[in-house]
Amino acid sequence: MRKLGLILVVLAGTLTAARAEYPDHAIRLIVPQAAGSATDNAARLLGAVLAVELGQQVIIDDRPGGALTVGLDLVAKSPPDGYTLGMGPIGALAITRHMVDKLPYDIERDFQPIALVARGQMLLAVSPELPVHSVKELIDYAKAHPGKLSNASSSNGSPGHVGAELFKSMTGTQIVHVPYRGGALAIQDLMAGRVDVMFESLQSITPFAKAGKVRALAVTADHRSPAFPDLPTVAEAGVPGYAAATWTGVIAPAGVPRPIVDKLNLAINRAMTSDAFREKFAKTGDEPGGGTPEDFALAIKTDSAKWGDLIRRAGIKLQ
Repeated sequence: MRKLGLILVVLAGTLTAARAEYPDHAIRLIVPQAAGSATDNAARLLGAVLAVELGQQVIIDDRPGGALTVGLDLVAKSPPDGYTLGMGPIGALAITRHMVDKLPYDIERDFQPIALVARGQMLLAVSPELPVHSVKELIDYAKAHPGKLSNASSSNGSPGHVGAELFKSMTGTQIVHVPYRGGALAIQDLMAGRVDVMFESLQSITPFAKAGKVRALAVTADHRSPAFPDLPTVAEAGVPGYAAATWTGVIAPAGVPRPIVDKLNLAINRAMTSDAFREKFAKTGDEPGGGTPEDFALAIKTDSAKWGDLIRRAGIKLQ
């Protein structure tokens, strides 16, 4: 019995040491969107900083498809050991879930939120060909030409899609949605005047707005963007109560031990203060995320309720 007791003590100590050594090999970070997307760009920057914070390589694994469900399903079905993580953008966790008939996972049951990485917003921009220079002029023009204007989005079910639907709902305007396969193509057509309006992430469209290739009218969150301090919010510009913020964060399969969750959360919070992230935020107008896993879970719950209600009322379906 004494010998057995000694063995159990040794085993307990070994297991404790193993837990304390996390991570002891590379971590895979799954991105549910294509390489070059805003989420992929954020993941690559985060991976580089986390590799320093955690002392292990972070491998970025892009798995687009299925309205963001392909990548998230891989995360949900991975072992809950902290070695497979996923990027969870607002589109995947709070928007398209209300447009897919049957998800292969349950977001609240199958995922463990780790931490928000970035909070952002979109730019409401119009083609330089369109004779409007303010949100009020856009509303007036759309009402004078019902169904004649088109609004591009990076994809059906994207934040830009539902942000535009919220705008149309609150202003009583009729603008035709044109979904693209990626923001880059949509921005090109906006610059060329082939589409008229776009709600797009600051990270993607800011360089074109600052170069005057698209006309910026407003930003979509409840506060002005550091990248465009002189640009009003949509609410300030004539649509009181309008707000369409964005975010992205890191998730893990449900069941990851709390000490690992806490270690990852601390590392992500520290990453937000790095020079690399400060430079990124200064250029794009995004803002640091951070906070606790519970803060991230609340953001998912709150925005899922908001966008789910709009999607049901508007009858938005995946095309």
